[in-house]
Amino acid sequence: MQFAILSLALGAFAIGTSEFAAMGLLPWYARDLGITEPEAGHVVSAYALGVVVGAPLTSILGARLPRRRYLAGLIGAYGVLNVLAAVLPGYGMLVGMRFLAGLPHGGFLGVAMLMAAQALPHEQRAKGVTQIMLGLTVANIIGVPFAGLLGQNLGWRWGFALPGALAILSAVLVLRYAPRVGVDPDARPLQELRALGNPNVILTLLVGAIGSGGLFAVYAYLSAAMLATSEPPGWAVPLALSVFGVGATLGSVISARLTIRFGIFRTAFWFMVFMCAVQLSSSLAVGSWALMVGSALLLGLGTGVVVPLQTRLMDVAGQAQSMAAAMNHAAFNAANALGPWAAGLALSAGLGWHSSGVVGMGLSVAGIVALGVAWRFRR
Repeated sequence: MQFAILSLALGAFAIGTSEFAAMGLLPWYARDLGITEPEAGHVVSAYALGVVVGAPLTSILGARLPRRRYLAGLIGAYGVLNVLAAVLPGYGMLVGMRFLAGLPHGGFLGVAMLMAAQALPHEQRAKGVTQIMLGLTVANIIGVPFAGLLGQNLGWRWGFALPGALAILSAVLVLRYAPRVGVDPDARPLQELRALGNPNVILTLLVGAIGSGGLFAVYAYLSAAMLATSEPPGWAVPLALSVFGVGATLGSVISARLTIRFGIFRTAFWFMVFMCAVQLSSSLAVGSWALMVGSALLLGLGTGVVVPLQTRLMDVAGQAQSMAAAMNHAAFNAANALGPWAAGLALSAGLGWHSSGVVGMGLSVAGIVALGVAWRFRR
């Protein structure tokens, strides 16, 4: 099973590299395609919307497929679409391919985390989630900065081609090492949609979609803000992307331990309070590339909120575990669409690069309110 988890984690690594490299490379493809930074932010939002659409769709279509082939097919398609985003010309094609690349994202990561979690005792499920999450977070330490260096030196298209190739390799390894589990004879694809009618599921998804939006409001424009407001050395932007990954890795490990020890709601609450403070400090850091690198580390720590929310969904989803697991990533990417969009409105209104942190703080506060509603409904 360990090789299976490693092959799935490689797929998560490819997804993490592609998703976050699109934000780090934003200034370069904006310049190359002759568009503004807020317009380039639509490339990020298009991918996120693809995840939102694709999560329920792939869950329904894959409910009666063997998990090994289902996962290999999703990550293989992801790789091909990233390669197409790298080679096809024009802004419209880039937006379109990024939307399509988002479609397999939630289904793959959701079922991969579910497979890893179910391989462990019930009380240790958060560790299984973290094993796959580490593929995402390590991508931000190694994959995203390397993609950024490729983008600066060889052209931004290499930043999409690299994760595309890794995703295709992951598909081959998943077919080789993932357990050959048969089709669930009791699977009812359309019944997976019932999870979306469960108030506990919906409220948990709303917490992630709104609260995590603050993180992306800041991170999506971090590279552009650093280049526009300071004079960083050439290695500063890749360093910021890398320390974000270090923070995300630490955040996932810490969050898993806190969730096991203190419970889901308490852990999620403190992570969201922490994010609120981080977004405020990120706004104050604009203009100093060194402080902005430090804020990237703190932003990464905040991604640990995904772990308690994923664990909560496992508790309340009933028989629709695949749908709920995929929708958690859809919620996280809804935040990835909401945050850059809201921050882009502030930037287009001429409020300055500081405004992305203020927008982020507002979204984090809204996420805390949503978490309180979810807690009250559970009680």
